[in-house]
Amino acid sequence: MAEEKKVIVDNEDGDSAEINLQMNQSEPEVEETIDTTAELENLKAELSAKDDRFLRLQADFDNFRKRTAREKSELAAVIEQAFLKDLLPLLDNLSRASDAAENAENADVETLRKGIEMIKQETVAVMGKHGLEPIDTLGKPFDPNYHQAVGTIKDDTKQDGLIAAEFQRGYIARGRVIRPSMVQVVNNS
Repeated sequence: MAEEKKVIVDNEDGDSAEINLQMNQSEPEVEETIDTTAELENLKAELSAKDDRFLRLQADFDNFRKRTAREKSELAAVIEQAFLKDLLPLLDNLSRASDAAENAENADVETLRKGIEMIKQETVAVMGKHGLEPIDTLGKPFDPNYHQAVGTIKDDTKQDGLIAAEFQRGYIARGRVIRPSMVQVVNNS
């Protein structure tokens, strides 16, 4: 159903031209409707595929997060078990020392002191193996990152801000303070 239409176009010079246009009204609308419907169906299929992909990625990420948390927990348990296993000889030596002190009628204080000193050295070695280091304090300047001041003392022989006494030893594990040293700081003001 083609319809012919005449259009007159005027230009700037005042001339005019007549143009014959053929218009086919019904066919373009049908084609346009068919193209739009097909395009809509394609877009719906594409959206559905992307939704499915998104859900799969979300499930994969959730599984990854759960697996990572489980592996982290298992690794912590293995490390804890290894640490406790390293502490068992210390417990054995403390038990032997305690039994020796109880059973001896005339316990030799020097022998007992040496035994306790050996246990202390073994404990320091085990802790060092696991990354534990004591914080140096005496004669050092007070640092709130490593020390906790629990008191001050006046001492004219020492400079202000220096640590005069340590009440409880502090420790660092692999570069992180796990317990600050409890110290007394010189304050001559």
